[in-house]
Amino acid sequence: GQYDPHLWLSLKGAEIETKNIRDALVKADAADKSYFDKNCKTFTGKLENLFQEYNKKFKETPHKSFVTGHAAFAYFCRDFGLTQNSVENVFAEGEPSAKQLSQLIAYCKKNKVTTIFAEDMASPQVSKTLAEQVGAKVETIHTMESSEGSKDYLERMQDNLEKIYNSLK
Repeated sequence: GQYDPHLWLSLKGAEIETKNIRDALVKADAADKSYFDKNCKTFTGKLENLFQEYNKKFKETPHKSFVTGHAAFAYFCRDFGLTQNSVENVFAEGEPSAKQLSQLIAYCKKNKVTTIFAEDMASPQVSKTLAEQVGAKVETIHTMESSEGSKDYLERMQDNLEKIYNSLK
């Protein structure tokens, strides 16, 4: 497919998905509509609070670019006015050529990238090599494409937001 499937990595996207899930549940079980509405309202309120907190923080950061193992954060970036560059494409397929790696190194230096974010889906070795070349550290970030320990969605998003924010300060 040519479309980026990672809508859930956007708090605004997660809000849309939550409402769609609520609507489907109501359609399947109209008797519990108030229960679904209440849970949807509670969860989307938490998403909105997290968005507001970090929207303010990202507006104040001097840097707006970060590098990930694969291009999963386009919707996230759209929400906060950020730019991602990645070691691998949106589907985490293949490793960069020598020319692409050279371009990534130049990008990191130009944009003063201090952290390279790696995920389970992408090659950590390429991220490590890139980090060594530009004097950056490697941090793990959640793409939520698999079960990742005991943290729930909001905890993982909070973790992602904080790590990305700290890398841009």
